[in-house]
Amino acid sequence: MAPPERGPSSDQGSTAALSAGGAVAVITVLAVVGPPLGLSPWLIAVAAGGGLVALTLDAARFGGLGGHLLAEALPAGIGTARLRRIAIHEAGHVLVAADNDLPVKQVFVGSRACLREGLSANGTTQLEPPAHAKLPLEDLRRWSRVLQAGMLAEQLVYGGSRGGADDRALLGRLWGLSGYDVTTAQNEQRRARREVEQWLRQRRSELEERAERLLVEAR
Repeated sequence: MAPPERGPSSDQGSTAALSAGGAVAVITVLAVVGPPLGLSPWLIAVAAGGGLVALTLDAARFGGLGGHLLAEALPAGIGTARLRRIAIHEAGHVLVAADNDLPVKQVFVGSRACLREGLSANGTTQLEPPAHAKLPLEDLRRWSRVLQAGMLAEQLVYGGSRGGADDRALLGRLWGLSGYDVTTAQNEQRRARREVEQWLRQRRSELEERAERLLVEAR
């Protein structure tokens, strides 16, 4: 199997499922509570049809990112706050990658920036892929630190992480391709998390400064 071509990224993979689930939930609620509230059945049907059409258009044109694009454009600092969280995640990857000598190719913050590059993501940090699918232990340790850094940066600043599903999946593939047993992989990843948590905590101001620079570059 060829080595991964794309590095860590924020919050990918679940956008379409979440949008569809939300639409189904709204339609179900309308169908149940609409008639007692005096809503016409045809109005409920039109709303349901419109919602499904909007989902289809979003999936076809925006890769399921339509809701995220709207959220990032909200006024009163709401959209900026959302983008800043994505920037914190990506800044974590960037700083830890530099400390581990893993070259960063590109960084994109926000759904709009990713969409322009043909990426279905809220944010992404693209790294030079490994030269080989099967990596030595020291290289796996470096990738373990870098791929978990985005989630840990979010946890440090916000107390929890929203992004990182793709980072975890890529890290699992790297360990699996390299032939190490599950126990070793889990222990090494826990060790890497502890190291990165401590490293980022000592450099929180640098983390936030880098995130602000990424936000400025994204505008």
